[in-house]
Amino acid sequence: MKHIDLASSIKESDSKFLKKFPGFIVRWLEMIIEQDELNRIIEKYKDCEGADFHRSIIKEFNLTVEVEGLENLPENRKCFFLSNHPFGIIDGLILTKTVIEKYGTFKAIGNESFRFVPNLRPYIALVNPYGMSSKIYVTELEKVYQSDVAITHFPAGEVSRRYNGKIQDRVWQKSFVTRAVSCQRNIVPFYFHGRNSNLFYGINLLRRALGIKTNIELALLPHELFNKRNKTIRLTIGKPIPWEKFDSSMTHVQWAQKVKEHVYKMAAGNGSKLNFN
Repeated sequence: MKHIDLASSIKESDSKFLKKFPGFIVRWLEMIIEQDELNRIIEKYKDCEGADFHRSIIKEFNLTVEVEGLENLPENRKCFFLSNHPFGIIDGLILTKTVIEKYGTFKAIGNESFRFVPNLRPYIALVNPYGMSSKIYVTELEKVYQSDVAITHFPAGEVSRRYNGKIQDRVWQKSFVTRAVSCQRNIVPFYFHGRNSNLFYGINLLRRALGIKTNIELALLPHELFNKRNKTIRLTIGKPIPWEKFDSSMTHVQWAQKVKEHVYKMAAGNGSKLNFN
């Protein structure tokens, strides 16, 4: 079964740039993203649910996950569990696996690409990071915010790229600060150590240099997933940040960047013991 069908997705997309791709380019891209292998894996684990699915995928790729700071996960699950976004797929799987194993369930703020993985659909609160979200998305997301379910989130809204000579997230969106205050949700910061391949960042730089707006490097994210096979992924979990910290001394945009800076400081040793000041 084709859970992922790149040719069909391109035909249904709003991108005039992608629709100009000749058939041989599309077939080449299907090979690059290893479409057949992805569909095989999704089909293999189609009956797995929740934490079983996450564990199965991590076992499939023979990943070793090293976590520092598990003791920082609070008993109260009504929090935002947020992170930097260096990988694009693996970090999402490990972030949500960590949360679901602690709390039994979660909701992840994500885009429509998750519809390709049926196992994840019940756990996704959909948004459109590249445009206006529909009224249905907004209504459902509001219900999630007001609930007591654990929410995972990548505030950058996209995978890390090379900015100002460094591989890092772009400016973090302020929404998690706004919602942390309005819904009285504490922040639990995660930091993933690592990066994608030079090919991923090179394609991004070339695209930007050519003035191409379509994020064609996103097609490489499955390739990056397979690159992580048999690797060790390191994760640091920091101390919870009380929502009361986000007072009027700074704007929500400024607070969001301060949390981002704090997360990147967690890259150093003893990051799980770092206080948010």
